Amino acid sequence: MRWSLKELYPSFAAPAFKKDMERLAAEIVTLRRWTLTRLGKGKNPVTTIEEYLKQRIALTTLNEKLGVFANLSFAVNTSDDTAKTALEAIDRMLSETAEDRVKFAQWLAGVKNLDALAQKSDLIGEHLFYLREIQENTKHMLSEREEVLFAKMRMTGSTAWGSLQNTLTSTLMVPVKRGKKTEELPLPAARTLAYDPDKAVRKAAYEGELTSYTKVEESSAACLNSIKGEVITTAALRGFDSPLSMTLHHSRMDKKTLDALLTAMRESLPQFRKYLRKKAKMLGHRGGLPFYDLFAPTGKSDLRFTYDIAHQFIVRNFSSFSPELGKFADNAFTKHWIDAEPRKGKVGGAFCYNIHPIGESRILSNFNGSFNDMVTLAHELGHAYHGHCLKNESFLNSDYPMPLAETASIFCETIVTQAAIAAAQKRDVAAILENQLMGATQVIVDIYSRYLFETALFAGRAGSSVPVARLKDLMLNAQKEAYGDGLDKETLHPYMWLCKPHYYDPDHNFYNFPYAFGLLFAKGLYAEYLKRGDRFVKEYDRLLQETGKNDIATVAKLMKIDVRKPDFWRGSLAIIGRDIETFCAL
Repeated sequence: MRWSLKELYPSFAAPAFKKDMERLAAEIVTLRRWTLTRLGKGKNPVTTIEEYLKQRIALTTLNEKLGVFANLSFAVNTSDDTAKTALEAIDRMLSETAEDRVKFAQWLAGVKNLDALAQKSDLIGEHLFYLREIQENTKHMLSEREEVLFAKMRMTGSTAWGSLQNTLTSTLMVPVKRGKKTEELPLPAARTLAYDPDKAVRKAAYEGELTSYTKVEESSAACLNSIKGEVITTAALRGFDSPLSMTLHHSRMDKKTLDALLTAMRESLPQFRKYLRKKAKMLGHRGGLPFYDLFAPTGKSDLRFTYDIAHQFIVRNFSSFSPELGKFADNAFTKHWIDAEPRKGKVGGAFCYNIHPIGESRILSNFNGSFNDMVTLAHELGHAYHGHCLKNESFLNSDYPMPLAETASIFCETIVTQAAIAAAQKRDVAAILENQLMGATQVIVDIYSRYLFETALFAGRAGSSVPVARLKDLMLNAQKEAYGDGLDKETLHPYMWLCKPHYYDPDHNFYNFPYAFGLLFAKGLYAEYLKRGDRFVKEYDRLLQETGKNDIATVAKLMKIDVRKPDFWRGSLAIIGRDIETFCAL
């Protein structure tokens, strides 16, 4: 249940790692020399662009390999000072390329005939979208000197604050009272108790979690305020009217698409509240559901998975969609791409890191044997398959926007969930359906609350730092608006801003609506799969291949979907609505 990183490097002390660190430094020097002596000096722009692309690919590929090794090593052991030092060294070296990136972008902005040049060069043609995006982004660039200074200052700014927050939460111990004994558990392990069948355990874990946050709330608030303050400054300096506008730009998504999505989400909230009140009644509560019972199992079910059984179940059902997907997932398990064991010092939650330079991925989860844990593995394997579909693309064409990032993962979730429903006995069907609705509620209702919170946070932070008490109020207000009477207003979660790492990533602000986009886009795609059958598989793979070199609306059009209108999103939400009606009729 632990991953292998030897495919990257045996260790930080290994000659291969040290050699590549030296190579990275040399590649940076080479790019700097080229920028100073060759950029803009030749008469043939084709040669200039080709030389830059080759150097950029070589440099970013090497940086990715080194950086991933350090990041993944740190993720499973946040006390690893060697990994932390390596990360800082790599980030510092990469910041030295900011000047070269800016100079090339400024030069490229003056090239007026990119389409014509693409006809003369296969390399330029392959990277035409990438080059056009650079030209577009020059509208939001600072001066050369400011860009260089900004890149270097981030090292001791948002990057450092994010690292601190990661350390705070990954090492935080939670007191969980069970009978007369109180057990100290790592935060990720304590949060998994939200799925425990014992109500007393769920409540004790929730109360212990809230108590533990008081130890780090001031430090976390300082991290959050510092990062969001930097983001506000960055957006203004780059000519965006808000951090949201900057996020949409980087997401290759327009405001019309976001508005259509949010409109449909708001319209669906009464349905989700109906589900939550029904679940509360089933668990013996009056009125809304207490927060600590959001993930409580309802009824009896034998749905537990060992790690090996989860492996077999996922591979078998992925194979029913396509043999390639099944073979891919089996390879991920057998080649030890997955770190699934919860332990102290390991970051919480789950993620997938697609490692383009070696054509593999690594998946982190905190597997505890629940049905949801199995689904999480399928979700992250979906991310990995997305990377697999892009592995033959240029590294510069493998970076897809946040909203499309959740498409493959949620599609894979849907495959295993539908398979589980088809194979389950009657009492387990209810449990699976409820698990599906728990997830959908998080992705629609809770994500909407996070969107509301972050919107309010940026508004408040524009004036001054937001104190802990105010952060808690903003979160509670957001939960009340999103969940309405579906939750018990006396037992909400005022610290959701502290335990969600997305708020602490300066490059991924509003990392909330992409989840809703991904869920509903994947639901719509799965409905198309049921209509089209086997011919859908190749179309689906092609869609994933195109995500790194097109905007969102263009990618959606490949499947004849218009994401700028609420009707598509309403159709996907109607699928969930039917599941809610079925559940409430049980």
